[in-house]
Amino acid sequence: MKDLSEFDVKGRRVLVRVDLNVPLDGDVITDDGRIRASVPTIQELAGRGARVIACAHLGRPKGEPNPKYSLAPVAKRLGELLGTEVAFASDVVGPSAQAVAAGLEDGQVALLENLRFEPGEESKDDAVRAAFAEKLAALAELYVGDGFGAVHRKHASVYDVPLLLPHAAGRLVLAEVEVLKRLTEEPARPYVVVLGGAKVSDKLGVIGNLLTKVDRLLIGGGMAYTFLAAQGHEVGQSLLQSDQLDQVREFLNEAVKRGVEIVLPVDVLAATHFAEDAGHEVVDATAIPADRQGLDIGPRSRELFATKLADARTVFWNGPMGVFEFEAFSGGTRAVAEALIGSEAFTVVGGGDSAAAVRQLGLPEDGFSHISTGGGASLEYLEGKTLPGLVALEA
Repeated sequence: MKDLSEFDVKGRRVLVRVDLNVPLDGDVITDDGRIRASVPTIQELAGRGARVIACAHLGRPKGEPNPKYSLAPVAKRLGELLGTEVAFASDVVGPSAQAVAAGLEDGQVALLENLRFEPGEESKDDAVRAAFAEKLAALAELYVGDGFGAVHRKHASVYDVPLLLPHAAGRLVLAEVEVLKRLTEEPARPYVVVLGGAKVSDKLGVIGNLLTKVDRLLIGGGMAYTFLAAQGHEVGQSLLQSDQLDQVREFLNEAVKRGVEIVLPVDVLAATHFAEDAGHEVVDATAIPADRQGLDIGPRSRELFATKLADARTVFWNGPMGVFEFEAFSGGTRAVAEALIGSEAFTVVGGGDSAAAVRQLGLPEDGFSHISTGGGASLEYLEGKTLPGLVALEA
């Protein structure tokens, strides 16, 4: 992939695909981590005299304008972080976008409205997607891909546009790829992966691929209950994907064959129901009452996981250990995060809910070697899949 430093950008319109898909409460941004991650590339381009046209998606507006998913609040926050006004286009490739792009001067920054307001952005029809890509590309002279959280999508702004313009990878994409190569090519050992989150089905491919690469796999979160059930244990009302039990048994057998240690919770916080104030007790993970549901790993599991992380040289963590959004059930996620912060290993937080948990729990982001901005993209890379956005940038 070309580095953006290879371009002379002064006085030229540069379309920068960034990832600004942040959580909103009304028009209030509740976590600006992805916006902050986009700043270095935009700042560098503007500082070198480029006329920067940023573009991104937010949520799933299904191909039509929806005020709920407007990027207007994001433009305001981006301007605050850059210390300069960001011009905002009220459409994506229409009159407003064209006027805003044409009106930029050297070093100025604009943001287009939500890419997904246009049906061509996500279209499965190559011709429809290409037609939209041509309109988007017409706004600029150069393209920089820096939205790592979207590189696993074959969308117009990610895949088609860079094929139409001279292109380079932004700082964030280059950093993410460098980290992922370090995790997949020759990781320092012991190599430990911690997986959590709700569903085993979301991580089938990555588990299968990691079993060929890791020394130890720690499983927490909602997906742990499918593993426990696959071993024949009662999981009560806990989250269970019964259609994945056979697949999980295959994983467990494969791990034994390969000498990969799989570590499951030994105790859990079993709650009466799914609520922040639910009554709960610590029970053995192998004896969850039939009328209870596990919402976090228990204190012995937290100690066990910390112990299993202590000698690691490389750690990848994706997915919370429990319902971290509820304070009563955030202890397991906090314990894993703190074990990583205290580790001397190369530690990577795999984006998504894990990154959100780090920020919500008030933990220092610089306590980790790297916090990814792309949960799905990171997992697909580790799964060994081809990522369309990277293919386009390498072309």
